Amino acid sequence: MAGFRFSPRLNLLRLSVYICFLFFISASYADGGRLIAQPHDLSIMVGTEAEVSLTLLPYNETVLIFPLYEPRSAIDKITPLGNVTIQGDEANGVTFNLSIHAMMGGHVTVYWNTSDPDIKTENAYVRVTIIHYEEVFVICVVVGWLYFAAWSISFYPQVHENFVRKCVVGLNLDFVVLNVLGNIVYGLFNFGLLWIPSVQLQYYQIHPMGIIPVQINDAVFSLHAIVLSTITAIQCAIYERGSQKVTMYALTMITLSTAVVVFSSIAAGAGALTWLSVLYYCSYIKLAVTLIKYIPQAHMNYVRKSTVGFSIGSILLDMMGAHLSIFQMFLLAYNNDDWSSLFGDPTKFGLGLFTISFDLLFVVQHYVLYRTAGPAHTMLVNGE
Repeated sequence: MAGFRFSPRLNLLRLSVYICFLFFISASYADGGRLIAQPHDLSIMVGTEAEVSLTLLPYNETVLIFPLYEPRSAIDKITPLGNVTIQGDEANGVTFNLSIHAMMGGHVTVYWNTSDPDIKTENAYVRVTIIHYEEVFVICVVVGWLYFAAWSISFYPQVHENFVRKCVVGLNLDFVVLNVLGNIVYGLFNFGLLWIPSVQLQYYQIHPMGIIPVQINDAVFSLHAIVLSTITAIQCAIYERGSQKVTMYALTMITLSTAVVVFSSIAAGAGALTWLSVLYYCSYIKLAVTLIKYIPQAHMNYVRKSTVGFSIGSILLDMMGAHLSIFQMFLLAYNNDDWSSLFGDPTKFGLGLFTISFDLLFVVQHYVLYRTAGPAHTMLVNGE
């Protein structure tokens, strides 16, 4: 052992381990300070106030805590006002309450920061939704589920009629496949905006006073619509359909829409676009599909001088759902002083207007123009 020497490599290794140990100790110490707000979601009526609790643990120094939020006009005051000086308690932590007083409707996220940058504050926030009337909020919920029911049930009369007749002559195939496409992209929009926090954050950066314009009933409807429209498409594949086939008109729309979604998703993955932009592209595709999908069906009704095979029950329920959807959007905008939300979800608003316009056309065709048309099982389609 007399001739044993430490090699430079071994000394370097020991030094590295020692540095890592010191770093671990300092990191553990710094990790002790955390500021937490509860609850994270709060609803307040205009002119009233609600309490939020802040907890600092474990921390043993005096620290300054202050709120950050925009726009400041929505919240009259946070009591205690301004900065709060707190003496920490490393053993038990410190909890204190603040009162938030609301002045105008909208959505505000309040963050709390501290004078010590080592204190973790990622959980020191509260999302405040400010409404005018609780009764209007309840009506919004009821109206939302009513239009969800109307739009959801609207798929069944057509499915039932196809099943009874074992024939889809009278139901345009372009209308069916475009409906499937529209429901899929609309589902992507609803699911993303409702359930992906990073997308919601991007939305609030654009609409700081806004509310998420997608409700849970929108997402449930989208899932149901995808399933039922797919069932209708399967019926078109297995039942008698005459000489009808999907045209290049619909196939081109499907191809272009798929390309937009795929390439915009690649761009978002590379950081060139936000995922919110991708979802908005999906919503624009839904708008375009809703605008054009009715045209082949309306044209076929005109050529055949008949609406037999195309369920008017589905149309009436569809129109009812569209009216209720727009009514709910106006109620939400009024109750939250957030009229920009009418256009924060352009798909929902535009979808309602387009749907009402074309449904009225189908009602006129069925009850006025072609009300005397007889059975059309053997009628030609697509003008052939």
